[in-house]
Amino acid sequence: MNTRIILFLISIILSAYMSAQNPNLHIYLCFGQSNMEGQGAIEDQDLNPNQRFKVYQALDCPEVNYKKGTWRTAVPPLCQCHSGLSPADYFGRTMIENLPDSIEVGIVHVAIGGCDIRIFDKEIYQQYDSTYAEDWFVDKVKGYKGNPYKYLLELAKEAQKDGVIKGILLHQGETNTGDTNWPQYVNRVYTNLIEDLQLDTNSVPLLAGEVVHADQNGLCASMNEIIAQLPETISNAHVISSSECTAQEDNVHFNSAGYRLLGERYAYKMLELLGYTADERIQDMK
Repeated sequence: MNTRIILFLISIILSAYMSAQNPNLHIYLCFGQSNMEGQGAIEDQDLNPNQRFKVYQALDCPEVNYKKGTWRTAVPPLCQCHSGLSPADYFGRTMIENLPDSIEVGIVHVAIGGCDIRIFDKEIYQQYDSTYAEDWFVDKVKGYKGNPYKYLLELAKEAQKDGVIKGILLHQGETNTGDTNWPQYVNRVYTNLIEDLQLDTNSVPLLAGEVVHADQNGLCASMNEIIAQLPETISNAHVISSSECTAQEDNVHFNSAGYRLLGERYAYKMLELLGYTADERIQDMK
């Protein structure tokens, strides 16, 4: 086939792809373990998000007629069919409150309670798919077809056809408490996502939240010293403080108020990185 014809066809395909992609749909990938999954009680105040805040449905949920691979308004739960309120909920709401009306925010959300961060390592995930040899854990991994990284990647690629990935949100660390290699493990996952999705590390930051803080008697609070080292390994990583984010009685999971505050803090940092000025209420949460 003539080279000019081939180039012409390629240009048509690229043009069709770009025309379908909405630059005003800002997409954020959310992954981690139980606190990212969401363990907070969903209350009345959480049930009416702005319609500009959307989630790319990760699983089929027949009870509420949610279909995998479709966008919907981000009414919680955002992660699994029966998960709870998560940091992603108030991250998205706060972003919408402070972004121009022309911009929508979309979440792609994959998280597994109790997981080691290395379950998201595409090379060695099979060594960590039974961290807890109990039905609740095994079933969650099976729900992501046994390979959470691949599942997240495939969802992200589909969502990416509709919008632009602007950032990656992580909340994980409890299971890896005390492991000083954790920043390197996270770097492998982040680097793989950047490469596999053809993103730019300079424009797609990683926001990592602290686990329940020592000021809330967090059982895993010592992990925050290791999480604090993440920017030394990933130049575009930013740590989100969990100080004063209230927790449940187990001192491992945040309560609903804690998730709301933590989610707002993720948003504050992302807005800052995008060059937007958040309102005074969010400024106070820095």
